[in-house]
Amino acid sequence: MLALQRMLGIHRLAWVFLLPNLLLFGLFAFLPVILNVAYATTGGANVLLADRPYVGAENFGFLTDCANYLDPNSCREDKFWRAVWNTLWFVTLQVGIMVGFSLLTAIVLNREIRARGFFRAVFFFPVLLSPVVVALIWKWILQREGVLNAFLDWTGVGGYNWMVDADWAFGWSVFLSVWAHMGFYTLILLAGLQAIPRDVYEAATMDRASPWRVFRRITLPLLSPTMLVVLVLALIKGVQTFDEVYAFTGGGPGTATTFIIQYIYEEGFAGAPRLFGLAAAASLMVAGVLVVLTLVQLWVSRRSANG
Repeated sequence: MLALQRMLGIHRLAWVFLLPNLLLFGLFAFLPVILNVAYATTGGANVLLADRPYVGAENFGFLTDCANYLDPNSCREDKFWRAVWNTLWFVTLQVGIMVGFSLLTAIVLNREIRARGFFRAVFFFPVLLSPVVVALIWKWILQREGVLNAFLDWTGVGGYNWMVDADWAFGWSVFLSVWAHMGFYTLILLAGLQAIPRDVYEAATMDRASPWRVFRRITLPLLSPTMLVVLVLALIKGVQTFDEVYAFTGGGPGTATTFIIQYIYEEGFAGAPRLFGLAAAASLMVAGVLVVLTLVQLWVSRRSANG
């Protein structure tokens, strides 16, 4: 290393240590993005770019060709817009419920309660499970001959085809995702709560402030930077939802639980013919949304830091 330092100089030596990571990043991150853009501007079902004709923005035009974006039936690629609207509804419900319950759980677990460490572990445990394992567990519980229907039959209420009803399948998909990921965001919010100085609460207690006033005037303002991080992370994760819901419902019944990432997967890898260009164009549109969410997070974080 001394000989290499004498040959390259102290300033250029840093590139020797950075080069392996830069090569890995370029090979597995930057290069796939370039290839994705190339596939999005080409057509046909061939895999090799040399065999694919250049079509420009035709794939994007095909995806966005709609008479009324609120009505997927009026769109040329109605399946894409059904997946978009399913994703929007899913993200709205899942993120709202999950952030709310995560905040409530974090506040409870931050108190001096009995077996606090045990309950923290219980709430975080689902995060350690594989998404496919989580999906299969709940599918086993909710199928027609599953545990839940067996219990309902035993109580005399009678079972139900939860996985066949579109509304119930969508609702259970939201519940499944919240159950699987809530512990992660609870842990982040719990760390944010523990970072709030205790003397602030002691001063509020001396002033005889009510618990609601303490929460509204102290906890929420001081926790807002952490809440912002949790919100953006949950939004990004919600948009990218695929594996657990796909293993849980397969996108059905019909297209009730088909989300945007599943659409990309089916068009590019599971369909016949495999429309790589269409899948690549859809993935770039999703990437654009995620970039916007990230920029909003950075802007709000910087604005909060600057007062």
